[in-house]
Amino acid sequence: MKNLLSKRTLNKYSRQIILKDVGIIGQKKIFNSKILVVGAGGLGSPVIDLLVRAGVGFLGVIENDKVEYSNLHRQTLYDYSDVGKYKSDVIKKKIKLINDKIKLKIFRERAKDKNLSKILPKFDIIVDGTDNFPTKFLLNKYSLKYRKKLVIGAISKFDGHIFSFDFSQKKIPCLNCFYQGMPSDEILNCEAEGILGPTANVIGALQANEVLKLILGLNGIIKNNILIVDLLNLTSRKVYFKKRKNCLCKKL
Repeated sequence: MKNLLSKRTLNKYSRQIILKDVGIIGQKKIFNSKILVVGAGGLGSPVIDLLVRAGVGFLGVIENDKVEYSNLHRQTLYDYSDVGKYKSDVIKKKIKLINDKIKLKIFRERAKDKNLSKILPKFDIIVDGTDNFPTKFLLNKYSLKYRKKLVIGAISKFDGHIFSFDFSQKKIPCLNCFYQGMPSDEILNCEAEGILGPTANVIGALQANEVLKLILGLNGIIKNNILIVDLLNLTSRKVYFKKRKNCLCKKL
């Protein structure tokens, strides 16, 4: 990215740079970050929007779906004119309107074994915005393999869960340590269970917040815990968990 500290750039990010935990040095870290968001739906939309606005320098997005009418109540990157279009095409245009300096790489495909092994090593932090556990576990597997940082989100009804892993460090448990097996995707089925729009956006915003804290090296990361948020009753809690015996992450 050119002219990182131009007058125009400093003005754009001034409210962020003024924070003592960010400053010029922190903003440069954000400019130099490489983030991969997998899924650009209810969670991925606010994650992408907020990270682009924060000044992330290199953003990758894996998304193969088209925009549907049922997406519009919670997926804030899209509007009526986008229905029927590939989300990847819409994202390309809208992101550039927010941050014309960003380097963007869109993968119009689904996250699978054969492509994650090629795509994931190019990025520093992986963000899960998917709605199914097989993909979440795949991201966990490859983030472990390549010692990446991984932020996972899950939503249903009025509830959201967030995990934050830094697999570059030792003694860090993984997603499989918590679930100890593949949960049913019925838990995340918004079509059957329903989802309140703000739930998706709040959890996505919290994921973006975790990503920025990881970039900046700040304290307070949700490590060794799952953050559980209940937006109906406005409560939240953290549940601690540790490495499971014989889990793949035991090798780290």
